[in-house]
Amino acid sequence: MMQGGMRPGIILLREGTDTAQGKAQLISNINACQAVADAVRTTLGPRGMDKLVADGRRVTISNDGATIMRLLEIEHPAAKTLVDISMSQDAEVGDGTTSVVLLAVEILKQMKPFVEEGVHPQIIIRNIRTAATMAVQKVHDLSVSFDITTPEGEEMLLKTASTALNSKLIASHQDLFAPMIVDAVKSLAGADQKNAYSDSEGLDDLRGMIGIKKIPGGDVRQSFLVKGVAFKKTFSYAGFEQMTKKFSNPKILLLNVELELKNEKENAEVRIEDPEQYQSIVDAEWQVIYDKLDCCVDCGANIVLSKLPIGDLATQYFADRGLFCAGRVEDGDLKRVAKATGATVQTSTNGIFSGVLGTCADFEETRVGDERFNIFTGCPNSLTSTMVLRGGSEQFIAESERSIHDALMVVKRSLVSKSVVAGGGAVELEVAKHLREHALTIEGKGQLIINAFAKALEIVPRQLCDNAGFDSNDILSALRRKHTQDEDGKWYGVDIENGDIFDTFAAGIWEPSDNKSNSLASAAEAAGVILSIDETVINPRSQDPGAATGMMGGGMGGQKPLSNMMGGAMDTVNAQAGGSRSGNLGGGVSYMKGRG
Repeated sequence: MMQGGMRPGIILLREGTDTAQGKAQLISNINACQAVADAVRTTLGPRGMDKLVADGRRVTISNDGATIMRLLEIEHPAAKTLVDISMSQDAEVGDGTTSVVLLAVEILKQMKPFVEEGVHPQIIIRNIRTAATMAVQKVHDLSVSFDITTPEGEEMLLKTASTALNSKLIASHQDLFAPMIVDAVKSLAGADQKNAYSDSEGLDDLRGMIGIKKIPGGDVRQSFLVKGVAFKKTFSYAGFEQMTKKFSNPKILLLNVELELKNEKENAEVRIEDPEQYQSIVDAEWQVIYDKLDCCVDCGANIVLSKLPIGDLATQYFADRGLFCAGRVEDGDLKRVAKATGATVQTSTNGIFSGVLGTCADFEETRVGDERFNIFTGCPNSLTSTMVLRGGSEQFIAESERSIHDALMVVKRSLVSKSVVAGGGAVELEVAKHLREHALTIEGKGQLIINAFAKALEIVPRQLCDNAGFDSNDILSALRRKHTQDEDGKWYGVDIENGDIFDTFAAGIWEPSDNKSNSLASAAEAAGVILSIDETVINPRSQDPGAATGMMGGGMGGQKPLSNMMGGAMDTVNAQAGGSRSGNLGGGVSYMKGRG
């Protein structure tokens, strides 16, 4: 028994481990999330500012919330939840990545006083979930359905694409990009599925089926859409310039085969008894490649594309016979060509028949800026398209690509959900009004929490006003009055141009209802996750792989480390069995040498 009745301390965690518990660490997590939101707050809306992020190797200029959150490399464990919901919103909907972060943080900010006053986090979380469910249902009730096969439906798709581009770097070129985006997404569903866009497989693989190619130089207005496949000319050998560069109704063969002479592997050994036998080996190697090339020509193909290299011999061979070939074609481009032309990628040149060949109306190799592009148009399966983007700088084109992706996802969501709501903060204010009315019907702490949730939703119109340089208090007061007193005021939002309020639905500021539903649900879920954390444990990063063993040995009062104790036990057993000592392993046991 120890003197003085003291009990020995029990050390469970490694030295240097940081632990925080209780109300203080929960407030700390909320404060960390607020700091993250401040980094992207000013990027919201048509008047949002851009952020420049440099990582030492490259510079990124963007106002896309998901891109900025990913590049910030946030270390705080609780704040990383905001990165997750932003990336989730980007993958699921494409737009609203900044809004979802602001909503989540504002919900936490409004709940912080309740935490400080001692309200149990589970009560807060339960009421947040109730409010979020009601908010999502209200968005569904407010949404306006439309028929995408009518001219009005086409106009609605164009307006959702324009709204998504409003806050982007290419906002002034909506008239060029919005029709291109709508045409590209509609082509994924196929011409024969006018009434079943949501059932199309192409929409599920939007990123793979719509290629975006970036060509520096020129004006942004020189960007164009290819209703088919376009990809940059691949590496070519001598004889390439002699090829035919233009075909009408060609037969297209796609391969995953290497068409060039290969060197023997290292240490390959061939034993011969007569010098003439060596020549027969060389002739056989040449015959193998010629047999492959003959199979490609005999099948009737005019264009041969391969994922693997096509050598100088094959290039000249095809050029002499009037064929076009390209090797080292990227996997994504080859898949798009297969999808568009109906061809099947072959892994062998044996047994090729006409059924595996694809076709298109026209093929041409043409120059775009300083690059040469292979362009397939008039494809029988109009499931793919390619957007070629031009611009003066690499950063501008990269941001244009991110903007195009967001708008593509928004139009896709509009096609699937077939319903839209008004933007400009109108939906958030209408949902907030609905939640306040519900809060009056309940008693207890839930009333205060749901009211706080409703107030948190006003962050979107408030931030839109702040970013545009207007007085957010005046505009929000006018919006609350309009939504509360006028029956037809449900679609009134922030007028960015004039610093006033107006009917955003009538103005054509439309967003897919899925966008708002997903934002509200994700923000509430993230807030619930952060509020449910009652202890934060941060383990130190070990600099020495054997640090844990060393600490363990040091804490044993000078005793041998556990590994040495085990080694001694093995020696004893081996000695008794007549085996070896001094750390050597017993019979039937051997060391396994590692790769290091």
